[in-house]
Amino acid sequence: MSLELSPEEFEEIVADELDELPEEMVEGLDNVVFVTEDRPEDGSLDLLGLYDGVALTERGQYGFGELPDRIVLYREPLLAIAADLDELRDEIHVTLVHEIAHFYGIDDDQLHELGWA
Repeated sequence: MSLELSPEEFEEIVADELDELPEEMVEGLDNVVFVTEDRPEDGSLDLLGLYDGVALTERGQYGFGELPDRIVLYREPLLAIAADLDELRDEIHVTLVHEIAHFYGIDDDQLHELGWA
């Protein structure tokens, strides 16, 4: 049986985990919003999070008025893999680090080498 949390309860845990991240990781997040959604658009439970934007390493002229990049955490897939609240917090933490790394231009291969993928 998977965990059940309302979207509001899930969002609160995401906010708490975001607050727990090291300052040096989050201080460079410029023009980024964090959002939670129930599932990816395809309805699958395979994707835990998504970075939707242009990585810092690939930005040329990134000017005023650009829409913010988005880091999305998917509630239902994360709940489906967590046995309890502690495991959910761990999975949210790892997913946040993973998606923030994409913002900084770190790809999945590099994340794997660092032990975050």
